[in-house]
Amino acid sequence: MHPSSSRRSRSLFRLLVLPVVGLVLAAVVANVAFAAWLAARRSLAAARSSQEQVAAALERSRVALSQPVLDTLRQLTGSEFLVWSEADGTAGLTTFAAATLAGLDPATLAAASGHEVLIAGSIYHVGRARSRGVRPETVLVLTPVQSMLRTTFEAVWPVLAVAAATLAVLVPLGFIATTRLARRLIAVERHVARIAAGHFGERLADSLHRGHDDIGRLVAGVNHLSDTLSTLRATLVAGERQRLLGQLAAGFAHELRNAVTGARLAIDLHRRRCQGPADDGSLSVAVKQLDILAEEVQGLLALGRPGEATTTEIDLPALVAEVAELTGPRADHAGTRIMVEPIPAGVPLVGRRESLRAAVVNLVLNAIDAAGRGGVVRLAFDHAGPQIAFTVEDDGPGPPDGLAPTITEPFVTAKPEGIGLGLAVARAVAEEHGGSLSWSRGKGRTRFTIVVPAVPPAPADAAPAEETAA
Repeated sequence: MHPSSSRRSRSLFRLLVLPVVGLVLAAVVANVAFAAWLAARRSLAAARSSQEQVAAALERSRVALSQPVLDTLRQLTGSEFLVWSEADGTAGLTTFAAATLAGLDPATLAAASGHEVLIAGSIYHVGRARSRGVRPETVLVLTPVQSMLRTTFEAVWPVLAVAAATLAVLVPLGFIATTRLARRLIAVERHVARIAAGHFGERLADSLHRGHDDIGRLVAGVNHLSDTLSTLRATLVAGERQRLLGQLAAGFAHELRNAVTGARLAIDLHRRRCQGPADDGSLSVAVKQLDILAEEVQGLLALGRPGEATTTEIDLPALVAEVAELTGPRADHAGTRIMVEPIPAGVPLVGRRESLRAAVVNLVLNAIDAAGRGGVVRLAFDHAGPQIAFTVEDDGPGPPDGLAPTITEPFVTAKPEGIGLGLAVARAVAEEHGGSLSWSRGKGRTRFTIVVPAVPPAPADAAPAEETAA
């Protein structure tokens, strides 16, 4: 673990887990202490009240005190009794053993009324009462403090037991709950740090997204942020690559167009000067190859300067016929058969004719290369609602699995001599018309489809004349 991550973990643990567990512990201890103090106070008050009631009962009683009476009182109350004569200061009847009272002054005990005294190693609380029997006598009621403490403990221990059980349950549960919460927050914090470092597209584990609590919503938001940033980065990279590709294609196409134009002029001049045999079609084949090259150059120009060409109404049968005528020589040379399905006339299509023709030509040329000798390439057309689809299908082996996700990206190709611009040109033309390029593989055939709207959308920066004037 990175040192800074360790410090963050300890800090979050210290800020979250320890305060929560400490507050629970402090609250329980405070409640227990108050309950124990209150119970002890009430127990002592009850013991003293019992002593006072005994003293009051002796004062109201007119029964002569005797040893059996004192022994009975001792058994009932748990206190010791001593009859003291105020006249001569001597002790009379008592429940103490004679050896216990040896060396004690009854007058001193009587003077300690309301306080504690030490007798034979035991502490007693001294109470004093005046008996109104036949012979009025002073009775000292000595309640053992130990019994009072025992009574207090018996009153307090249930509270202490409940508190101990509560702490034994709450502290581990609070520690576990806050620790899990801290771990989830630490995982979110580390993931945000990774996003800040540029690791977009990574998602937090589903185990952190529990229910619909606040942290679960935070995890969902962080995952959405990561996905959005990944998409934006991919879009930015693709846009930059497209821009660079357009610049490269424009310069490359300009030079190629000059070369193609010069070669075409040279062939036309040769035809006028030299009349060859009537059955010699070599120059025608050369012209066809130059036408194909011109179409590819036109596609590169469309890729380099999108939106510059004007849109016109396109005659679909004528467009497809031109595509078949341009790609026929390449198919004958490769030993591939091209099948063109009939296209109905009168289907409306508005677009950039040269760009669309160059895109379809690129798809057909790729299909010819993929099908190879003895293969079949099918060019089909479909009109579904406001959209028009051009489908080029071949029975070749299809693209390699490693190139499938990025096959339409610029400079991605499986051909040793290819540069990977044909499908990029086709996709750029489709997107320029407000459509898309897709492909699929099934039943031993590969299909590339350009789908465009019958009428392309207006440019995003177009504005009404009155707004421009304003």
